[in-house]
Amino acid sequence: MIMGKFAAKNKDGIKSILRSLRHKNYKLFFSGQLISLVGTWMQSVAMSWLVYRLTNSALMLGLIAFLSQAPSFFVSPFAGVLIDRWDKHKVMVITQILAMLQAFILAALTLAGSIQVWHLVLLSLTMGLINSFDMPLRQAFVVEIIEDRKDLSNAIALNSSMVNGAKLFGPAIAGILVAIVGEGLCFLINGISFIAVIIALLCMKINKVIYKPDNKKIILELKEGFKYSFGFAPIREILILLGVISLISIPFTVIIPVFARDILKGGSDTLGFLMAATGVGALIAGIYLASRKSVIGLGNAVVVSTAIFGIALIIFSFSKNLWFSLAALLFVGFGMIVHISSINTILQTITDDNMRGRVMSYFTMAIIGIAPFGSLIDGAMTDKIGAPNTVMIGGVVSIICSIVFFTRLPMLKKLVRPVYVKKGIIIEIAKGIQAATDPDTTSKP
Repeated sequence: MIMGKFAAKNKDGIKSILRSLRHKNYKLFFSGQLISLVGTWMQSVAMSWLVYRLTNSALMLGLIAFLSQAPSFFVSPFAGVLIDRWDKHKVMVITQILAMLQAFILAALTLAGSIQVWHLVLLSLTMGLINSFDMPLRQAFVVEIIEDRKDLSNAIALNSSMVNGAKLFGPAIAGILVAIVGEGLCFLINGISFIAVIIALLCMKINKVIYKPDNKKIILELKEGFKYSFGFAPIREILILLGVISLISIPFTVIIPVFARDILKGGSDTLGFLMAATGVGALIAGIYLASRKSVIGLGNAVVVSTAIFGIALIIFSFSKNLWFSLAALLFVGFGMIVHISSINTILQTITDDNMRGRVMSYFTMAIIGIAPFGSLIDGAMTDKIGAPNTVMIGGVVSIICSIVFFTRLPMLKKLVRPVYVKKGIIIEIAKGIQAATDPDTTSKP
C-alpha cells in the first residue's frame, strides 16, 4: 500500500517535470534538438582539441571561440528586430540547414587531411553569424509552440535539461572518437544530426501567426527594444549580471583542454570526461528547475547558483587530481545552468510578446555575444599567468556578483510583482504576490 502510494507520487512527479511534452509541437522540437545537440557538443569538443593539437596555443583556443560567438554581440540586436517581424518557424528551418552545411564542410576538410587553421577561423566565423539569428530565434520560438503559458517555465527548464543532457553524452563520445579515429568523424556526425531537427520542424503544425508588415525603420525598432530592455530595472539588472558572468567566469570552458592535457596529463578522452562532468551537473540543474511549480523564488535561485558557480570554479582551479576535478565541475555545471536558466525564465515571463525577439536578442548578446571577448581574455591570461589562476579569478568575480545582486534583489522583486499580477501567467503567482503585498502575510515573491 505504502509502496503503491510512493510509486504513484513518483509517477506524478515525473509527469509534472515532463508536462511541457504534452504539447505536440514542443515534443517534436525537443526530440529533434536533443539528437542535434549531441552532435553539436561532439563538434565543440573535437574543434577545441583540433585547434589545440594544430597550434599548441591557448590564445588560439580563445580566438577560435571568439570568432564563433563574437558576431552575436554585433548582429543579435538587429536579428531580434527581424525575428519579431519574420515567421519564426520558417527561419528556424533555414538556420538549421545552414548549420548542417557548415558541419559537413568542416568534416570534409578534416577527413581529407587538408584542414588548416584559416579554415577553422572562417568556419567558426560562419557559425557565429548563423547563431546570431538562431539563438534568439530559438528562445522566442519556444513561446509560440507552448499553447498553455503555464507550462512556459517548465519548457525553458526542459530546454536546459535537453542541452545539458546532450552535453553529458556528446563530449564523452567525442573524446573517445577523437582518440580512436580523429576529429573528422565527430564533425560528420554533427552534420547528420541536423537532419533530425529539420525533419521535426517540418512535421510541426504551427498556428499561423500573422506578421504584419512594419513600416518602421529597423533603427527605430532597435531603439525601442533597447529602451524597453534597459529602461526596466529587472530586465536591465539581470542582463548586466549575465553579461559580467559571461565575460569573466563562463569562458573557463575555452581553456579546459589546457587542464586536460597539461595539468591532469590526459588526452582527448580526459577532455571529454571533464566536459561530461559539467554536463552531469547541468543536467541535474535542469531537472531541478523543471520540477519547480512556478517562477516564484527564481531571484533567490540566481543569487545562490551564482555563488555556487564561483566557489566550485575556485576549487577546480586548485585541483590536480582527475576525480577531484570531475567532482568540482559537477557543481560548476549545476551553478552555471541554474544561473542562466533562471535568468532566461524570468526574462521570458516578464517580457511583452511584441518585444520578445528583441529582449531575447540581448539575452543572446549577454550569454553568447560577450563570452567571446572573455574567451580572448582567458586565452591571453592563461598564456601569462596560467590556467589555474585565470579560472580562480573567474570564480572570485562570480562570488562578488552574487553578493551585489543579493543587495539589489528586494528592489527588483518589488518592481516585478505588478508585472506578474497584470500578466496572470500562473495563478499561484498572482495569489502569492497578492499575499506578499498584504501587510498581514509574509509570503515571498
